[in-house]
Parts: sequence; C-alpha cells; structure tokens
Amino acid sequence: MRFTKMEGLGNDYIYLNCLDGAPADLPGLAQQLSDRHFGVGADGLICVRPGRTGDFTMEMYNADGSRGAMCGNGIRCVGKYVYDKGLTSKTCLTIDTDAGPKRLELCLLEGAVERVTVDMGEVRIFESIALEAAGERFRVVPADMGNPHGVIFCGDPGEVDLKRLGPLLERHPALGERRNIEFVSCYSRERMALRVWERGSGITLACGTGACAAFGAALAENRCGNRVEAELPGGVLALEKQGGSIHMTGPARTVFEGEV
Repeated sequence: MRFTKMEGLGNDYIYLNCLDGAPADLPGLAQQLSDRHFGVGADGLICVRPGRTGDFTMEMYNADGSRGAMCGNGIRCVGKYVYDKGLTSKTCLTIDTDAGPKRLELCLLEGAVERVTVDMGEVRIFESIALEAAGERFRVVPADMGNPHGVIFCGDPGEVDLKRLGPLLERHPALGERRNIEFVSCYSRERMALRVWERGSGITLACGTGACAAFGAALAENRCGNRVEAELPGGVLALEKQGGSIHMTGPARTVFEGEV
C-alpha cells in the first residue's frame, strides 16, 4: 500500500489515494500507521475519495482511530496532493468533508502547490461556560467549525500545562461532547497566539479549525480585527473574515512517500 506523508505547520497526516477503493478497517489502520514508534507516525490518516458533490472527498481519522469531520491543515494538504499528483489541473477546488463542502484556492510555485486558501465557512460561537478542572477555574467559549471546540483566553498559552489540562477539558461534562481545546492570547488586534489539544490526537503543532474557532471567539468578544496572523507552535496561519466566512491561508508540504 502506497502512502504520502504530508504536513501543514507540523500538523501531519498520512494520505491514501482511495479513488478506486479503500483498505479495510480504516480506524484500525489509522491507529497502526499513526503510531510514532511502531508506525509511520502522524496525527491521523486522510483518505482522498471521489467527490460526492465536489471535486474530491476528504475522509479523515484521528490518531486514535476516531472519525474527524474536518481538519484545516489536512484539507490544505489534500489540495496539494490532488494537484501535485496530476489528479486535477484545477487551482480552484471544492472538497467534500463531513462538515460540508469547502472551497480551496491553490497557490503554485514552480508548478507545485506551495500555499492554499480555504473558505472554512461560518464559525458558530455560543455563550461561555464557567467550569473547574484540576482545581482551576476556566471560562470556556464553545465554538463550532463543523467540529466542536472550546476556546480559553489566557495570558500566555506557552505557560499552560496542556498535557495535564487538555484531556480533562476535552471530556469535561460541562461541555457536553468531546471538544478540541484552544488556549489563546490576543497580543494585538492583528496578532494572536494559541496552543491546541486536539481530541483524538492530543497536543499538535497546529490546528486549522482550532485557529478559526479562536479567531471567531476573539471577534465575538472584540479582541481582534477582521484580519489576524495566528501563531501556533508549528508556524503562522493568515485568517480573514469575509462576509459570514473565515478564510484561512497557510502552507502545505509533502514530507515523503512510502509503502507498507
């Protein structure tokens, strides 16, 4: 089985061409291949399938085998995957996801995709929730980007013990369903920093939907303007509010090809 390892800001996935069919037990395969000691190593597995209504479909699984509805960094790499491999010659694509169709614009450098802009759609922000975890009090802003998030504004995300707090907040009963958790600081109207605990994957270097959720929550509380640079441990995403949608721009990179 051939695979491609790709990453967007260090948020890495294993990609399979499933246009003519997929291997059996994809959740189990995601767990096996994502293991960083005994597998290929990744934050999850993404299968590129034929489009339902769009050009292609992205089917994603987290490192623990759970199904993910949407991944902002992952979908940018889908755009690079299908273009660079000659599966399409279009630079404007629609990718179907479990969170609905997403429109991509591919930016080329010397014939290959370097950066991708994704219309991530509307972020839904809900009333904040006060809760306690590990003896600490938090104010969490629930957000939905097609997948569930919990945004926590803080002084310095780098000082947060994310490894300890992430699992507790992800599954906190006050938040209902399992959520991705973002610790966020808005340093100015144009710049924010965040760290993310992704449900099903743990600490990751970047999360596109998490950055968009944080941006939406910051906009709702007038903490930032309509354009920001979101700094994550793996790099920077450019985010812009256009009408009711958030547009996200960032890199996509192929790490290596392999066979298992």
